[in-house]
Amino acid sequence: MKDKYDVIVVGAGPAGSSVATTASKAGLDVLLIEKRQEIGDPVRCAEGVDKEGIKRHIKPDPRWIAAEVKGSRIFAPDGTKLQISEKMSGAEVGYVLERKIFDRALAEQAVSSGAEVIVKTSATGLIRKNKQITGIHARSIGESVDIKAKIVVGADGVESKVGRFAGINTTLAPKDIETCAQFLVSGIEADEYCQFYLGNNIAPGGYAWVFPKGKGIANVGIGVLGSLSNNGMPVKLLSNFVKHHFPTGKIIEMVLGAVPASGPIEKTIADGFMLVGDSARQSDPLTGGGILNALDAGVMAGTVAASCIEKDDVSEKALMEYERQWRETIGKKISKTLVVKEKLITFTDKQFNIFAHSIEGKCDNTMGVFDIVRALFRANPKLLWEFRNLIK
Repeated sequence: MKDKYDVIVVGAGPAGSSVATTASKAGLDVLLIEKRQEIGDPVRCAEGVDKEGIKRHIKPDPRWIAAEVKGSRIFAPDGTKLQISEKMSGAEVGYVLERKIFDRALAEQAVSSGAEVIVKTSATGLIRKNKQITGIHARSIGESVDIKAKIVVGADGVESKVGRFAGINTTLAPKDIETCAQFLVSGIEADEYCQFYLGNNIAPGGYAWVFPKGKGIANVGIGVLGSLSNNGMPVKLLSNFVKHHFPTGKIIEMVLGAVPASGPIEKTIADGFMLVGDSARQSDPLTGGGILNALDAGVMAGTVAASCIEKDDVSEKALMEYERQWRETIGKKISKTLVVKEKLITFTDKQFNIFAHSIEGKCDNTMGVFDIVRALFRANPKLLWEFRNLIK
């Protein structure tokens, strides 16, 4: 590890690797650090992603594709089913990944592009010259080191530490976070559809999911809104869900985690500094999915970083181009889905059932999420008046 780079990226998840790959391809000298000793482990993700979206960033590889799915099914509390095709299901449906392998493949791609990757290395603070961020203080394999950079990128996940070091408020209120638990369950029958289960008895302020991984194995998980959760609640609810739906299933892995469900963060840049991915709250507040948004935002950040360094201007004003790009694209989608999420968490199970019945049999494989929202609005305009601006 050298003592100076053009760009240091903190966090080797999809967002961080995307930044590192893009910036390296542009000719920059890039260091990508990861605090854990293994990239991609532990997995804190349902592992679903849209096929076409992923192909924009990496060539599909059977090593990290656990299963391909045909679409998604949404279940109301009383079991009423709505089915959507893969093409219209959104950014979380298409491939079910092996994230441990997938994340490493993204890091390998960054290395192939010219980046240097160092694991077991944590950022412990930021180096400043006046107001300008000029590098990081780090702990690398037990040793304290200082590493200089023209730009530091925070891709270190929910409630980013380096974001806070930079003076950006990355803390989340309980109402703005989904606390999640996921079991890898074997010995079950799961067909080629991702399944989502709604209901306040199942997952208050969230949903349960079943993502098939082939050969009788599936990711079965649950997300509960932080303001409606208490200690251990997601695991207890998930255990009950598995016992009810998969009584013969065997739990072979368990992971716990959290995802932002807040809508866009107020700020993602400072002098010599950028935030991407979950650190920037770029995940979908309705579904919690964030892989594609992270990859897309990483490309934007890496491209803008290269342009600013070429112009020898890494000020907050210059980096504003990254902020503008992601807010005009990812940010607009997040703002729309936040409206849906904020309304859904107020629904009773009875209302969920009424809405499902109102469009049962009217959904087809050409309908996407917002097509369903439009259909629901037409069937229930008084109850869903808040959605009127989403259907124009």
